Amino acid sequence: MGPISQFIEHHYRHFNAAALKDAAKGYKTHIDNKGKMLMTLAGAMSTAELGLSLAEMIRAGKVHAISCTGANLEEDVFNLVAHDHYVRIPNYRDLTPQDEEKLLEKHLNRVTDTCIPEEEAIRRIENVVLEYWQEADKKGEAYFPHEFMYKILLSGKLTQYYQIDPKNSWLLAAAEMNLPMVVPGWEDSTLGNIFASHCIKGDIKNVHTVKGGIQYMKSWAEWYMATSTKSPVGFFQIGGGIAGDFPICVVPMLEQDLGNKDVPLWSYFAQISDSTTSYGSYSGAIPNEKITWGKLATTTPSFIVESDATICAPLIFAYVLGQ
Repeated sequence: MGPISQFIEHHYRHFNAAALKDAAKGYKTHIDNKGKMLMTLAGAMSTAELGLSLAEMIRAGKVHAISCTGANLEEDVFNLVAHDHYVRIPNYRDLTPQDEEKLLEKHLNRVTDTCIPEEEAIRRIENVVLEYWQEADKKGEAYFPHEFMYKILLSGKLTQYYQIDPKNSWLLAAAEMNLPMVVPGWEDSTLGNIFASHCIKGDIKNVHTVKGGIQYMKSWAEWYMATSTKSPVGFFQIGGGIAGDFPICVVPMLEQDLGNKDVPLWSYFAQISDSTTSYGSYSGAIPNEKITWGKLATTTPSFIVESDATICAPLIFAYVLGQ
């Protein structure tokens, strides 16, 4: 047990700190018992550079599948090729509407305290990914959003543009291991919007060149059944929204909608969320609510850390890695 883990053991004894330690211990126990772990990424975790710790988790075999938003899929690559052009604005709460307009004029798209440079990040990736979209379109082929990104990263076409150590890119780590992935609602992302624009312009003839949500659920159901019948499968959720709700629903779908019997429930559940429990909020829903939907069992080790994932996730990962 390394110094970070020792610090957590000694200091994290109560409240959210204790919940963090319990979740980390539960994660480690799950993996030690030959379990598999799904990681879900909501929010702007890639722009927060979670890859610094998540990539290591993937390469160490502590993450076995990922569900992420389209934004997190693309923004890890944006950071990979344009990191030096990002602009951090520590006083973002003091910005006036006029200040925001000036950022727009400079093509700096703000995410809280960080601005993504449009030309160096978004357009650079668009130029490359469009080639792959059009090539697949002409051949009558179709791939998932993450499969296109895997192809591009593994091709080496972007290597010359890398501005961070590639070991800190979680998507590159996932591509190298061909990690199973779902990207629900990919259309609601910058590249999703760009793809739609090229379909409208006629640059891409078949809108199904990029596979969508129903195809993702079908492939995800196949992965879950093949995996859960051999190993317990855990669920580590960062934030809420579609990145978490989409993959967790595979269990009740298999059992209640398909009529399969003896579908294994999720064997571990933990969530880091800054959303408070409220009426109708999925992001703030406590784990017990998922029991009523046939996702978790009463015996499932379940944890919720009500805090900032940019602070908590790297600590939990460090504990799991024994750092």
